[in-house]
Amino acid sequence: MTDLAVTILPAAAPEAAAWGAASARRALAETGAREVELGDETRMIVVAGRVDQAELRRAVDEHPGVAVVQLPSAGVDAYVETMRATRRDGLVFTSAKGAYSAPVAEHALALTLATLRSLQIRARASSWEQTQRGISLNGGHVLIIGAGGIGTELLRLLQPFDVEVSMVVRTAREVEGAARTVTTDRLDEVLPDADVVVVAAALTEGTTSLIGAERLAAMKDTAVLVNIARGPLVDTDALVAALAEGTIGGAGLDVVDPEPLPDGHPLWNEPRALITPHQANTDVMTEPLFQERVRANIEALAAAKEPVGVVDVDAGY
Repeated sequence: MTDLAVTILPAAAPEAAAWGAASARRALAETGAREVELGDETRMIVVAGRVDQAELRRAVDEHPGVAVVQLPSAGVDAYVETMRATRRDGLVFTSAKGAYSAPVAEHALALTLATLRSLQIRARASSWEQTQRGISLNGGHVLIIGAGGIGTELLRLLQPFDVEVSMVVRTAREVEGAARTVTTDRLDEVLPDADVVVVAAALTEGTTSLIGAERLAAMKDTAVLVNIARGPLVDTDALVAALAEGTIGGAGLDVVDPEPLPDGHPLWNEPRALITPHQANTDVMTEPLFQERVRANIEALAAAKEPVGVVDVDAGY
């Protein structure tokens, strides 16, 4: 047990973000840490929901005793400028990367299977008319872009299927269980052979519009694209055109750009697209996972150990 002083931001979390504050408080109760108002004794800040970046920047800058800032999401693109502006010795930002991998990977698999079988078309139907659209995952080639927690968990979930899995990584390394692993600069070599392309990479300055018109055109016309990472990784206009023209077979999207997707946007009426509103991990799934991450990092800080999920500020994830 520890009496570490922890501040939860925002101080008054909106109802939509109440799960984050509740999870953090349960973690405090588990560890004996104290919830305090932001002040000189604060050693850890837990961001429990959407917070104004200027407010967060001031909180870190004006309180040099803060050693850890725990962010609520796995992706940290919204916090990059704040992290770089407040960089100092003795301070780390930690994300929830890896914490939500299981539910998000499950959702990626669900979107994959549903889109391959054209269930998005059947879900919109109002009659018994049959269609011959549909492809089996078995015997296919799945390309996963990103070998972080979500990508590697999806690789594990795919093991019962008779599929060949290729992984795309930022820096050269082998991923256990993958048939082949290539670096991002070789993406174009493996893309044309894929039956399913799953985008599970971090959003950084270098990965915005990673999948654009040229890469969509390079895919099989039967292939499906699944994005469960960040919307801007895929060029939306190019995707709309590729779906309308039949350049690719379909798309399963939990994230889009812009987000939320406006009413009347062409993707809503695209029969080849299956869209879920950024809910690969619902509050019910997320609460215990975020609680565990906060608990682990309170204990790490109290024991002067390396926290879990430390963000590489230069890399942006």
